[in-house]
Amino acid sequence: MTTSGAGARAGTATAGGYAKGRARRAAIIQSAAEHFAQRGFRAVTILDLAAACDISRAGLLRYFPDKDALLQAVLEDRDRLDRERFRPYTRLGGGLGVLRGIVDLAGHNELTPGLIELFVRLSGEASDPEHPAHAYFAERYERIRRGTAHALREAGAAGHLRAGTDPGDAAVRLTALMDGLQTQWLFDRSVDMSRHVRTAVLALLNERGAAAFEALTPPVLPD
Repeated sequence: MTTSGAGARAGTATAGGYAKGRARRAAIIQSAAEHFAQRGFRAVTILDLAAACDISRAGLLRYFPDKDALLQAVLEDRDRLDRERFRPYTRLGGGLGVLRGIVDLAGHNELTPGLIELFVRLSGEASDPEHPAHAYFAERYERIRRGTAHALREAGAAGHLRAGTDPGDAAVRLTALMDGLQTQWLFDRSVDMSRHVRTAVLALLNERGAAAFEALTPPVLPD
C-alpha cells in the first residue's frame, strides 16, 4: 500500500516530468523557428534541429513525429501569440479597435525580427502547392482579409469610413501592405512599419472616423 507521503512524492515527480517535457517541447519549437527563418524549411534537417537542441534524432522524434509536424507546431505557436496580443483590440468595438490592433501589431513585429524572417521566408516557399505549409498560408491570408474586411464594414456602419471605400478591396491592400513592409524592413530597419500602416488606415477613414481612431486607448497587452 502506498503511503500518502510516497504518493505525494510520486505526484511531484510526475508533475516535474511533465513540466520538463513541456519546456523541452517549447525549446524545440523555438529552435526550429529560428532555423526555418534563417535557412528555410527545406534546407533544415531533423538532425540539424536535434543537434541544435542537444538531443538525439530519436529524442526529438519523441516530441514531433516528423519535420512537417514540427513546422505545424511552429506556425500554431506564432498564431497563438498573435491571438493573445490581438484579442484585447477586438473588445474596443466598432471595427476601429481591430484597425488599431493592425497598426500596433506592425509596431510590435519590429521587436520580433526572427518571426518576421520566418514568415517572409516560409510564405514565399509555401506558394508551392506541394509545400507542407501551403494550405496554412492560403487559409491564413483568407482569414486575415476576411477579418479586416469585417472590421472595415463595422467601421462603415458606424459612419467612420470615407465614402466609396470598398471593405473587401481595402482589406486586400492592407494585407499586401503589411507583408510588403515586412519584406522591406528586413532589408532596411529604418522603415517604420507602424507609421505606414497607420497612414493607410487613416486614409480609409473620414474625419469623424479618424478622430475616433486617435481617441482609442490602447489595451494593456501581455509582455
